[in-house]
Amino acid sequence: MTQAAADGARTEDLLRELAPRVLAAVTRRFGRFDVAEDAVQEALLAAVNGWAKDGIPPNPAAWLTTVAVRRMTDMLRSEQARRRREQLDAVRRLPAELVDGDDGVRPDGDDTLVILFLCCHPEVQPASQLALTLRAVGGLTTAEIARALLVPEATVGQRISRAKQRISQSGVRFRMPAPNEHRPRLAVVMQVLYLIFNEGYTASSGTALQRVELTTEAIRLTRMLHQKLPSEPEVGGLLALMLLTHARRHARTGPTGDLIPLAEQDRALWDRKLIADGIKLLEGVLPSHRPGPYQLQAAIAAVHSEADRFEDTDWAQIVALYDVLVRMSPDPMVRLNSAVAVAMHRGPAAGLELLDKLAADPKLADHHRLAAVRAHLLEQSGDVDAARDAYRTAARLTTSAPEQRYLHARAARLTQP
Repeated sequence: MTQAAADGARTEDLLRELAPRVLAAVTRRFGRFDVAEDAVQEALLAAVNGWAKDGIPPNPAAWLTTVAVRRMTDMLRSEQARRRREQLDAVRRLPAELVDGDDGVRPDGDDTLVILFLCCHPEVQPASQLALTLRAVGGLTTAEIARALLVPEATVGQRISRAKQRISQSGVRFRMPAPNEHRPRLAVVMQVLYLIFNEGYTASSGTALQRVELTTEAIRLTRMLHQKLPSEPEVGGLLALMLLTHARRHARTGPTGDLIPLAEQDRALWDRKLIADGIKLLEGVLPSHRPGPYQLQAAIAAVHSEADRFEDTDWAQIVALYDVLVRMSPDPMVRLNSAVAVAMHRGPAAGLELLDKLAADPKLADHHRLAAVRAHLLEQSGDVDAARDAYRTAARLTTSAPEQRYLHARAARLTQP
């Protein structure tokens, strides 16, 4: 990697980390989340352009906040006089303790969690909550959100716009919701954290398979959520799932960043402390007898972690867990993963039969993972020509460079005599 590329990656990671904190600071100061989100996006764009030339400033959070506040002020001045007077009035009425520090960013980091719950306000439709929070907290682009949600980019843009407008109209204050207000928002909050983690674990585009800054941020926020809501078993289940999955990160790529599938990973590289922490969390929430999708997925990850070799995996137990999970949450990706488990337990023909049914789902029909799984099962069943074509189809559909290299390599291997 060139020095310029390294500097660009460092800037991108830093901006992703600071964006929700700066957004919280500006929202807290002005009381207008809808305008603040636009102002912060413009500040981030200014940073990308300016820091590439001038370098990262000594206090990047203060730099971003200052630029965002200036842009926010410009935006407010452009509104009608009545709205401008109302906004300035609101700023003057803000308690002094809400404005702290030179850069306006709280040192305890709690504001990111506040933004998370604000974006999931019950006045906003769940689908729009999800899109807005992935943008404001996860820092994902519209294209990344669209791929995560399996919907068109234009739909994501409309959802974000509607969500900001709805929050603005609701007049909600910038604060953590009261305990009795947590539950209506919790499902979307957890889904957002899960999707942020997934985008970090397997990036939907780009040159790297993993974006560790996203997975670690998702884990950090989920830890905070678990500390605030320790009696919610699904929050503990989600954190356990993240830890058990993140434990494999060092074994998932080779020295050059190439993808290594689960079956070929060196399990000695798996982080045993993270696995132990994840299993301990899971053992703590399962006795509540309030099972949920994240607990079940964590249980599946735990079964994988218990096998010293891929060949030792208890596929019968994993299939049983997926059967429960599919009934509880028939998400297309869950059903696809279930088909893989069935194929490992009962043979490729059984898995291919399930894939034929999944192909009718418009959310999966053109997804690279469906084609990649089909290719793998066709290869296992001995249909080399069909497997090669499916690998090439999957490579064409994905925008991840490591996945493309892996899929092309599998196809090339099947063309050799």
